[in-house]
Amino acid sequence: MKFILRLTSSMALAGLLCTPSFAEDWRGFRGPLGNANAADGASIPSNWSPSANLAWKTVLPGPGASSPIVVGGKAFVTCYSGYGLSQENPGNIKDLVRHLVCIDLTSGKKLWQKDVPVTLPEDPYTGIGVTAHGYASHTPVSNGENVYAFFGKSGVFAYDLNGNKLWQVDVGKESDPTKWGSSSSPVIHDNVLIVTASAESQAIVGLDITTGKEVWRQEAKGLDGMWGTPSLVNVNGETELVMCVAGEMWGMNPASGKLLWYADATNAQHAYTSLVQNKGRVFAFTGRGGGSIALDAGGSGDVSKTKTVWTGRDTTSFASPVSHKDKLYIVTRGVMTVVNAENGKRVEQMRLKGALQTGGRFGSLDYPSPVVAGDRMFYMNGSGQIYVFALGEKTKQIALNRFTSDKEIFWGTPAISNGNLIVRSAKHLYCVKDKGDSVNQDASLFASIDNGDSSEAGSSGGQSSGRSNRGGGSRFDPMSMFNGMDGDKDGQVTEAELEGNRMAERLMTLDKDGDKSISKDEFSSGIASLFRRGGGSAGGGGGRSYGTRSTDKRPDRPQRPSDE
Repeated sequence: MKFILRLTSSMALAGLLCTPSFAEDWRGFRGPLGNANAADGASIPSNWSPSANLAWKTVLPGPGASSPIVVGGKAFVTCYSGYGLSQENPGNIKDLVRHLVCIDLTSGKKLWQKDVPVTLPEDPYTGIGVTAHGYASHTPVSNGENVYAFFGKSGVFAYDLNGNKLWQVDVGKESDPTKWGSSSSPVIHDNVLIVTASAESQAIVGLDITTGKEVWRQEAKGLDGMWGTPSLVNVNGETELVMCVAGEMWGMNPASGKLLWYADATNAQHAYTSLVQNKGRVFAFTGRGGGSIALDAGGSGDVSKTKTVWTGRDTTSFASPVSHKDKLYIVTRGVMTVVNAENGKRVEQMRLKGALQTGGRFGSLDYPSPVVAGDRMFYMNGSGQIYVFALGEKTKQIALNRFTSDKEIFWGTPAISNGNLIVRSAKHLYCVKDKGDSVNQDASLFASIDNGDSSEAGSSGGQSSGRSNRGGGSRFDPMSMFNGMDGDKDGQVTEAELEGNRMAERLMTLDKDGDKSISKDEFSSGIASLFRRGGGSAGGGGGRSYGTRSTDKRPDRPQRPSDE
């Protein structure tokens, strides 16, 4: 019987991979297999502008950090409105509404919109979490027949492709310790919709896609600080649900929710990004000095020693990495790093020129993850500029494009389907398609490759010989950070020197004497409290709270999911 179940699961996966519409649709976050690789992107143009190769743009009811998906010639995206549209005047939280919007892929015409009023209590629009990404951060997912949207405390909603509501389910109304909201996108395995309700109930929940009935639930304290989307990984013909959480990686049975294995991952206290997978091997890159890890999925119990392939020091912030052939591509803070997937060593590094800042409280929040179409990679920053690279022995930038000359924030990852590149901003949904238009490119904005010498490149990544270095790298040196911001090297970091820095306002709270600059003493004495997890008020910020920990007590839950 067990063999038959395994065979059926393998055949189901093979059937999905062979279905033509599966290759053309982009049914969830980062595409069909969650790897941000498109099977049909060869016809997407490398060059476009607000007036060339832009098929259409459609007004959205509000912003969101979720990404669009494409199913059956229709694009779906989530948004929010009514509250939390500006820090200065957030409005009344009772007026918050989430939206699921369906748009015709050919014409850009809005076909239908479903509105979901807020369910209170909801995390307020304060601090550095919700204000940075809003209230529509989970990308919807589809099985080709229906579309499923996760709206945090307001629940999980199922609609058919014509907008008829099928069911809704509550998965929790708690808050993470810092009240930063949640963003993990749902995934589908066979007939189970898997929702990571890390903030809402410290849980991963399996729901029947037809009825919404709970099939399984796993609760774990280790989900705190996890905002990435789990990956479905094929391991010797069986599917595993794999995710990176703070300090560990977990492998679970997606049909039952049972924990199969776990491993030490990186030292990062938060897991913002999603995994990359390739032939049963998974790669995680984390932020805040956490580093990176490659691990072979599968096994039982603690597989830290037996399954870890390499650990490295390269990190990322919000954008998930992408793979192409034998390389991994990571983009963070305007720098693209290329890593050898076999050994974790850095092989290239490129600073992206010409990046525009969206401005605002945090500068440019570059949430979008890169996507690959054939031998090209498309990377979009928070300002809506897309860098296009030719991938090969050496990485070459071939284009730099914009959708609009207006100031718009772009948070979602692009979707690729049927020769269309679909991108959302806080105001519009855009579609790029090859119309044969010519576009003039500014060659001066093209990036330059800066590898350094081979010894330096080798030392910045690669295999760690001991578990004590896992995730690692060197310890955080606050004065190195200070010196990097102190442009004129006068021992003071001014507001002008912080212009464009996404953390400028937060850093300026370290100015204790009110002279509009941060001295070395002010920086060294205050930086630890500024970055402390869940740290409370940084002081000097006009009473604003940065990452205030929730006083709501969570139920006592195990650290990891159960293996029973």
